[in-house]
Amino acid sequence: MPRRILIAKPGLDGHDRGAKVIARALRDAGCEVIYSGLFQTPEQIVETALQEDVGGIGLSLLSGSHMTLFPRVVELLRERDAADIVVFGGGIVPQDDIVALKAKGLAEIFTPGASLGDIVRWVEAHIPE
Repeated sequence: MPRRILIAKPGLDGHDRGAKVIARALRDAGCEVIYSGLFQTPEQIVETALQEDVGGIGLSLLSGSHMTLFPRVVELLRERDAADIVVFGGGIVPQDDIVALKAKGLAEIFTPGASLGDIVRWVEAHIPE
């Protein structure tokens, strides 16, 4: 069974090119990818992840609200006894925020310039099939 990954755009960020590029790269690598579309709440993202039985959630955000929305997804997964779902993120995230986000339960944060190959290899190494 292939890895199942949810790619989601939390909040009011309307820029989805990066999320679509990641979704395609993961699909090309053999993952089953669900793209939830724009303007999702953390609650919607977690509900979709549970319904779709994913092993990982990739969050993409460029609006600057990553310190609120990313940890909220992790918190909601814990509340729903689904903390085993690996959450990673991407976007314009300052280095200090990356450290703080990892402390709050995000597994990894990718910033502009991360290669698709590196992201795919990370997913293959950290998200179960």
